[in-house]
Amino acid sequence: MSTMPRAILAGAVYWGIVFTWAFALGIVRTLVVAPHLGQIAAVLVETPLVLCASWLVSRWTVRRLGVGPAAAERIAMGAVAFGLLMCAELALSVLAFGRPAAEWLAGLRTAPGAIGLTAQIAFGFVPLVQSATRAP
Repeated sequence: MSTMPRAILAGAVYWGIVFTWAFALGIVRTLVVAPHLGQIAAVLVETPLVLCASWLVSRWTVRRLGVGPAAAERIAMGAVAFGLLMCAELALSVLAFGRPAAEWLAGLRTAPGAIGLTAQIAFGFVPLVQSATRAP
């Protein structure tokens, strides 16, 4: 498989694993942590756990699928993962929770939403940052 299709596949795998972990943590955050600490604190507790998983999963995915250190490959991997994440978030909001897309977008402008969006953007950049820091 050539490098760019490999990077695109890696982005999908990276997204799938991290999304599954973050979804499970989101359930715990919503049902257990937020009622006791509030929404902002709950998101602040969850965020480092998701970003740590992102770092580990990205490194594993890069090694497993043989994604090179070239910026174009890492940007493609992160962009695919971020794009899938945003589509999944929107789809869950609309289809599973019955919220209009505008309400989902408005949620990103709240403090917990902005923290989450910042973490999601960081998630998209993890593969590129890893290639700049050292070989995974």
